[in-house]
Amino acid sequence: MAVFRDTPYSQFNFQVKFGSTQAGFQEVAGLGTEVHVAEYRNGNKGDNSTVKVMGLPKYSDITFKRGVCGDLTTLWTPFQAVLNGGGNTDTARSLTVTINLMDETGNTVVQTWTLSNARPMKLTGPQLTGKGTDVAIEELVMCCERIEQS
Repeated sequence: MAVFRDTPYSQFNFQVKFGSTQAGFQEVAGLGTEVHVAEYRNGNKGDNSTVKVMGLPKYSDITFKRGVCGDLTTLWTPFQAVLNGGGNTDTARSLTVTINLMDETGNTVVQTWTLSNARPMKLTGPQLTGKGTDVAIEELVMCCERIEQS
């Protein structure tokens, strides 16, 4: 589904779906994968160098930020399931999160990241101050077992 062109896409048009629920966010950060590399050398190897052995992949935690808008179902409901002891069940792990990067018109999906078996692990409320004029921002951090890009 990735669409090639000469100029890079902007980062400001994107959609996020938690299963079938679409949610609006100001920021999504942490889309990353890392593979552990172990160095190994047989004691009877002819030269004194190591071999790089590829290990298991590790997926970064993803952070979603948005303004507090009174919609508790999008962020709080999945987190409440984990708080109530459901974080290790198959139902809690079956949440699929889809992040779509859109073109400048906001009509065409140009790249998609799919988080498999995602679960919320941290929910942070806004910083409140009586003298502030900023938007109240809440933050959700999720872990996942796999990130696929298409």
